Amino acid sequence: MPVTLRAWQRRYGLLKPQRTDGGHRLFNDADIDRIREIKRWIDNGVQVSKVKMLLSNENVDVQNGWRDQQETLLTYLQSGNLHSLRTWIKERGQDYPAQTLTTHLFIPLRRRLQCQQPTLQALLAILDGVLINYIAICLASARKKQGKDALVVGWNIHDTTRLWLEGWIASQQGWRIDVLAHSLNQLRPELFEGRTLLVWCGENRTSAQQQQLTSWQEQGHDIFPLGI
Repeated sequence: MPVTLRAWQRRYGLLKPQRTDGGHRLFNDADIDRIREIKRWIDNGVQVSKVKMLLSNENVDVQNGWRDQQETLLTYLQSGNLHSLRTWIKERGQDYPAQTLTTHLFIPLRRRLQCQQPTLQALLAILDGVLINYIAICLASARKKQGKDALVVGWNIHDTTRLWLEGWIASQQGWRIDVLAHSLNQLRPELFEGRTLLVWCGENRTSAQQQQLTSWQEQGHDIFPLGI
């Protein structure tokens, strides 16, 4: 059972699946529909702690939910308490899927910190270090599960942290991920014979890159673009 669903069930009481005679959780169609509704609310910026009230048709202020979480994360960064920062990020990772956190929390806050102001640059460096460390732990855990092995590769990118975030997302989609530490200016799939490559080209993949990826696929290379 994915860690996110466990948190939704145990910590927040959002799910109540039946159990088989062997003790395994069994999700019926109603449970699946409820999971979809929970995810829809979360993707719209609602904090997990408020979703139960929404599912009960209670009035809840759902505005600026993710902005509030960004401010909370920023406060932890400014405090300089790395243990509390790591704990908070780990808890968010138990409550939300990687793609949701990346899209609504980490990317927007990192953009706010990406400037020439020395203090903000320092905060971004701290955040990136903690994120990469946390994601590496998540990837190591995911590699112990069933799935298909893949190598995440950056192609002409400069944001290594974003590469790790993309790898984290892929790990929750059934891939067992390793991340190539440095971006490649010239990607040559033949150097990774027998490996599945998941390629991150940045937020705006060029037409030349897309054409080349398609050409490699037609040649039989196991290569796929990444992007949320």
